[in-house]
Amino acid sequence: MAHLLSDLSQSVFSSLGLADTEDSLLIGESPAARECIVLIDGMGSNAIAEYGSQLPIKDQMKFITTLSSNFPSTTVTNLTSLGTGVHPGEHGMLGYTMRVPRSGVPGRLLNALRWDERVDPVTWQNVDTLFERGVRAGISVSHVAAKRYQDSGFTEAALRGAQYRGGNSSTELITQAAIALAKPNSFAYVYISDLDEASHSDGMGSEKWLVALAKINELVTGLLEWLPSGTRIWLTADHGMINRKDFTILGKDNLLLENVTLIGGEPRARHLYVRDGSDHDVFLQWQEFFGEAVLLYLKKDAITAGLFGALVTEDSFDRLGDVIAIPNGDLVLIEPDKEKQQLAMVGHHGGLTPAELEIPLFCGSAS
Repeated sequence: MAHLLSDLSQSVFSSLGLADTEDSLLIGESPAARECIVLIDGMGSNAIAEYGSQLPIKDQMKFITTLSSNFPSTTVTNLTSLGTGVHPGEHGMLGYTMRVPRSGVPGRLLNALRWDERVDPVTWQNVDTLFERGVRAGISVSHVAAKRYQDSGFTEAALRGAQYRGGNSSTELITQAAIALAKPNSFAYVYISDLDEASHSDGMGSEKWLVALAKINELVTGLLEWLPSGTRIWLTADHGMINRKDFTILGKDNLLLENVTLIGGEPRARHLYVRDGSDHDVFLQWQEFFGEAVLLYLKKDAITAGLFGALVTEDSFDRLGDVIAIPNGDLVLIEPDKEKQQLAMVGHHGGLTPAELEIPLFCGSAS
């Protein structure tokens, strides 16, 4: 079974001596007591395979292994797994949007990247982060990313505890990371979203995407050159990407929403919240309509299958859809009231295809 992002963060903090962490990647003790995880949002292994010739980092860093994204293969879920070191069923960040339990009928959705001031991030995601635990153990922990993310509900829920160091350019991010790692016994998490944003708007391989790829080269080359000597740099991603070719608009010229009261998740991983007692009817109706084009689970079957990890808490159970719908191939499932917005997106992720799940792990040492 492939290692996950939670295995990487656990191993890295274990290398710095944090108790009750597991070094499942067998990376050993930190040689310079300085560790840096660089996460490139949306840079799947398929991007490396197809465009590796334009990535000098392949020559600057050593390829370690192919990791796997958690399901759903989306930023919310996987950055929280990296931040906490646990699987989605335990931390409860189960998709881009999730129903807020006990929020009425049909209820309201929490958009985890935009958040909702009525929801306390620490109550919603109540697992201590590795960042918090590291700080308590005397490790200097920093989060280096764009300034706009600093005070977001998602940052507080998934990545709290680190000293936030904002930067909006490669130069600023490199400078902030170097400051963060100036002292021994330190860790920095560096995040950049340009590639993911370009994939969504224009598609993987587009001109805009290639410009974002060049920025990654600039960032990683700068980190290798300017971080304190001996710092280990772990380069990875949260998910891969597919370019959409096929779509179904739910409820348009079909009866797929007949018993569905609320649609969560995203186009490649849908949480369907249904009328009481109608989950089997919805399951069968969708199965008949889509056949093998969509993988369907009743909630209890998704849990039994370990889709969200071995442990699913009561909070997570309440947030999960009654039916989980995961398109195969390059199909996306579009919400009727968001048709224009979602069809404008070329790149998508969230599902279980290798293109979405497989993410690379490279390692290099700063000079």
